[in-house]
Amino acid sequence: MRATRTMGLRVAAPLASMVLLWLPTLVQAQDAKPKYSANVPPSIQTPDTVETRIGTLRFFDGLPDEETVKKVYDNLDFGRGVEAFLTGMPAASVYGVCEGMSEVGVKRNREIGITEDLMDARSLFLTPNSTTVYVIMCLDLNEGPMVLDVPVGVLGPIQDAYFRFVSDVGLTGPDQGKGGKYLLVPPGYAGALPKDGYFITHTKTNNHVAFYRAFVQNGDIAGAVKNVKDNARMYSLAEAASPPEQKFVNISGVQFNTIHANNFHFYEELDAVVQAEPADFVDPETVGLFASIGIKKGKPFAPDERMKAILVDAVAVANATARAIVFASRNEATKFYPDRQWFSVFAGVSHEFAQGAERVLDARTLFHYYATGVTPAMAVAKPGTGSAYAIAARDSQGRYLDGSKTYRITLPAPIPAGNFWSFTVYDGQTRSMLETDQKLAGLDSTLPTVKTNADGSVTVWFGPKAPAGHEGNWVQTMPGKGWNSLLRLYAPLEPWFDRSWKPGDFELIE
Repeated sequence: MRATRTMGLRVAAPLASMVLLWLPTLVQAQDAKPKYSANVPPSIQTPDTVETRIGTLRFFDGLPDEETVKKVYDNLDFGRGVEAFLTGMPAASVYGVCEGMSEVGVKRNREIGITEDLMDARSLFLTPNSTTVYVIMCLDLNEGPMVLDVPVGVLGPIQDAYFRFVSDVGLTGPDQGKGGKYLLVPPGYAGALPKDGYFITHTKTNNHVAFYRAFVQNGDIAGAVKNVKDNARMYSLAEAASPPEQKFVNISGVQFNTIHANNFHFYEELDAVVQAEPADFVDPETVGLFASIGIKKGKPFAPDERMKAILVDAVAVANATARAIVFASRNEATKFYPDRQWFSVFAGVSHEFAQGAERVLDARTLFHYYATGVTPAMAVAKPGTGSAYAIAARDSQGRYLDGSKTYRITLPAPIPAGNFWSFTVYDGQTRSMLETDQKLAGLDSTLPTVKTNADGSVTVWFGPKAPAGHEGNWVQTMPGKGWNSLLRLYAPLEPWFDRSWKPGDFELIE
């Protein structure tokens, strides 16, 4: 036994020596560069291990291992889910409006919805006002070209299925407030069209929402409603020679929802739009984005368990992102004044959210998450026409407005509104009118109860209880609720545009 072991040691020793002699040659062979070698910079190489926000990523000479592949695809699908929410919001918003209207009997191409007793918090709409009569209708051009007869003296836009501007009607439209017939022509339509008598618009989508406001003069709501009912019509071009009797649905005080979802159902709303529209109703990049998460025309949207879980997470983050963009914008251009809390839904961009060659993505998100009604008349209003909008969600110290506390705000004289001004309070959750015991959820300068100060300025109070002696200038808020307010100036005047006039901030009353 000992002899065998000794024999083994005698044999192993020379072998070890030979390996030691060969080792430098082996290392040199491994280190030797190929005959055709590049000078590879470190910037284009992938380390074997990389630490990232989604965890450790591992590679064999640039080849991702199985765990890394799973991580990056989950992250890719998550990111595209977030972006599909932010990008698809305009489409889901139009869908939400028309589905909500349909549920209360305002069918596409048939009925016209009207707030015969104005709007209140029972109906969920993004930032409506409570001072004008709303007229809302949804159109589906799959039935062919549709005609809208628009009354005298109204104001509003027509939007396509992606909430893009199609046309203004009324005061800022081609009829210039005189009333007229608008003809919407669907994509790809090749039939004959009338040569005159209509304001003709060719559109990119089948579905549309049209809404306008009928202004109340001297408190005569019934008169504004009558003007609409006597003159507003919606019918197909094929019926133009003998339009059917128009049906109206009074939506005042009705409990229903028109706001898109902020959970997984959002993607189902988006899918419904994609299925109803031409494949190219949005640009190829956006079509590809929607398709990348399973929303593709002609295909069922049926994410598997893994993908649905990712999208549930993605929509939660996307919703939080939209809320941050609206209520805590990092874009200084959203602010009207450097020393005030008031901000804009347009952030200095066009109605197409363009700034030169740039599409300002956060500006598009800000607008569509908070509001409806994209029109050049809002983005680039002119003195004495249209309306101006300013939003505040924080007090003078930058704190969110709290429904349990009392605030006051002063509008200096003279207030630059050719027609009238108004305040409306909105729920931080829904961006719709705040639910209170006040029907208007705000006030405006046409109300006889609103009093001016001795110098012509106006001070308005916001809180759960009316301050003694200021009941007529008080807007109710609710404990436990966050809120924000829109200041509207109808027919804004030059001091608004040159910023020589500034509204006060909301001052907390301790």
